[in-house]
Amino acid sequence: MYFVLKIMMTAIVVACVSELSRRYSLIAAALVSLPLTSILAFILTYQETKDNAKIIELSGTILWLLIPSALFFIVLPLLLKSGLKFYPSLLLSCLFMAVGYSLFIWLKKAMGY
Repeated sequence: MYFVLKIMMTAIVVACVSELSRRYSLIAAALVSLPLTSILAFILTYQETKDNAKIIELSGTILWLLIPSALFFIVLPLLLKSGLKFYPSLLLSCLFMAVGYSLFIWLKKAMGY
C-alpha cells in the first residue's frame, strides 16, 4: 500500500505540472526546477530507514548528477530550434544525457567517490 501511495504522489505532481505547462509555462518550469523528486525521495528514504548517512549519500550523488542532467536541457531546445522534430530531438537529448551520466559515473569512480 505504501508503494501505491508513492506512485500516486508522483503521478499527481507530474499531472499538475503538465496541466500548468499548457497555460503558465514559467510557473510549470519553476515547479519542475524545484527538487521535488529529491525532497520526496529524502523524506521517504528517511521515513523508511531513519538513516542520515543514506540521505547524505543520496544528496551527494544527486549533486554530482545535476551536471549531466543539464545536458538534456541544453541539447533539446538546440535540436528543436535547428528544425528537428520533437521525438527525434527528445531521443537524441536523452542519449546525450545518458552519455553524460556515464562519463560522470566513470569520473566519480576514478576520483574515488
